[in-house]
Amino acid sequence: MIHCPPIDADLPSLEERWQGHRMQKAIKVTGINSIEQPHIRSERQSQTLIEAFLVSGLFFLLLPGTFLGVWNLIGISRRQALAALSPAWLEAHGQAQIFGWVGSFILGIGFYSLTKMQSIRTFPVRKGWASWSFWTAGVVLRWLGGVTGWEWRWVLPASGLFELVGFLLFFLTVRKHRPADGPSGKATWMLLVILSTCVFLLTLVINAVVLFRLAVSGSTPAVPHLLDLQLVTMAIWGVLVPTIWGFNARWLQIFAGFQQPRPTWLFAAYGISLTGIALVFFDQWGISALLFVASALTSIQGLRVWRRAVQPAKVHNIHPSFPHFLRVAYVWLLIASLLGCLAALRDHSGGLWGASRHALTVGFVALMVFTIGQRVLPAFCGMRVLWSKELMFWSLTLLNLGCLLRVGMEPLAYELDWQIAWRLLPVSGVIELTAVTVFALNLVGTLMQKPAHLRHASNPVSSAGGLP
Repeated sequence: MIHCPPIDADLPSLEERWQGHRMQKAIKVTGINSIEQPHIRSERQSQTLIEAFLVSGLFFLLLPGTFLGVWNLIGISRRQALAALSPAWLEAHGQAQIFGWVGSFILGIGFYSLTKMQSIRTFPVRKGWASWSFWTAGVVLRWLGGVTGWEWRWVLPASGLFELVGFLLFFLTVRKHRPADGPSGKATWMLLVILSTCVFLLTLVINAVVLFRLAVSGSTPAVPHLLDLQLVTMAIWGVLVPTIWGFNARWLQIFAGFQQPRPTWLFAAYGISLTGIALVFFDQWGISALLFVASALTSIQGLRVWRRAVQPAKVHNIHPSFPHFLRVAYVWLLIASLLGCLAALRDHSGGLWGASRHALTVGFVALMVFTIGQRVLPAFCGMRVLWSKELMFWSLTLLNLGCLLRVGMEPLAYELDWQIAWRLLPVSGVIELTAVTVFALNLVGTLMQKPAHLRHASNPVSSAGGLP
């Protein structure tokens, strides 16, 4: 369903250099529009669309997501109680992070990958921009309805419907296309991404139904707490985590030099995770927590991320710490699942559950997106080069530091009421906000650079075969 570009997509191919030389020649002679080929237009259109998804995703990450999260954390710390803050605010923050940020990245990469499939000739421009419009409007409405409460009985159902329509446009578009090698050539990574995409669709359907019911019979714009936890668990363990496993199975062997992944182990990990999600909806949190631990351990064995690398990591144009942060992300995945077990047994005030969820969403999901994203997204956006290796390192380091402080202090504050822990919680939020800002700045700086076909066309030495 979602097809990746070639593994070494960050390095200009001979065809791309030839295209850049030809485009530059055409500009000098007759103008680019007169000779521009359909596949070049398709590539440009896909790059523009993925840039739109990335920019909107970064917006949701920075403002409604992280900034609102820090604001919430400051309010909680001042009042020294999680219940002191509006549940609708907390849910709006989570929606902006999961759907607004990561969801936008997933849709953008999915649409971009269509141009890399040999089975299509033109890029679905109208469907792509319609999907972006509905999806972005849905996330904005969900955030505004939760934070302000303005006309929430209309705004929240509209947000759920818009998100569902935006994703359906994406889903119906990508499901029609297959790689040139046909269904029999699908690899492990693609099957995992397909399965997680189907669960994503199911999650959005349930979300829309819940918001419509809330508008009819609810008294506040907040989804009931237990149901919200169930939906968040489904979105994270059923969509985000297995999607990361899928792309890790595709990229880690080449980019980080890890050993070849084990398909059986990865599918087993996802099967265990889905079983845990099903049990959550039957209110079996203890058993599901144990299954998530088993799922995390199985995925680690399947991807072999903690085994010795068999090839040198490809760290050209990125920071050499790249493979180390990949391994650290799976440390956070295991910590999150273990904290979930502890929370099922001993949580009284939400501290252990909060620490587990933060270790999962920030320690694993965000860290993996920061690490892999700064490796592959520049290539997806016109074969650009990452703006700053140093900013990449500091974004990853600060994110880990903030997450460590948050996960460590949250149980001590909520469960044991330690005053020093309450004071340090806002500090952790500021550190994470700084990390997010540095990450966004590095991607924006990357997008502001010239794409490869223009860079190589204006540099004869590079066009002849030199690296950017």
